[in-house]
Amino acid sequence: MSIKVCNIRLDKQHLEPDQKNLNAFLASVNVKMTSSNFVTTGTTDYWSVLVFYDLKKEIQTALPENELAEADQELYEALKAWRNNKAAEVNLKHYLISYNSELLNIAIKKPKTLSALRKIKGFGEIKVERYGSEILSVVNP
Repeated sequence: MSIKVCNIRLDKQHLEPDQKNLNAFLASVNVKMTSSNFVTTGTTDYWSVLVFYDLKKEIQTALPENELAEADQELYEALKAWRNNKAAEVNLKHYLISYNSELLNIAIKKPKTLSALRKIKGFGEIKVERYGSEILSVVNP
């Protein structure tokens, strides 16, 4: 979790731009908690807003399988083969390893790092910890 402090100055010159900046920031993150205080210094009055947040995951909607470029289709098939082999190895249903839509997003996005993989919908800490290195080895042979 990260923290950001934003100040909303109350004078006419700064109020609207400060609010727009705060709103843009809030729209770009997952807010966990906020706290605010009114501050007066004798010359400037403002709201100080403390925002506790996590970064939003990148949400990418996969194309239908039949609309993938040839190279993406080959990578998608390789990812499905890896997933099916891994499912057999750990005795799980293949969809418990990864959904087809998640594999499509990987084939399109082609993440190069575990951090980039975490930004793909469906890949949280646990899934990346369990399978991330293997997935990256398929994507980046």
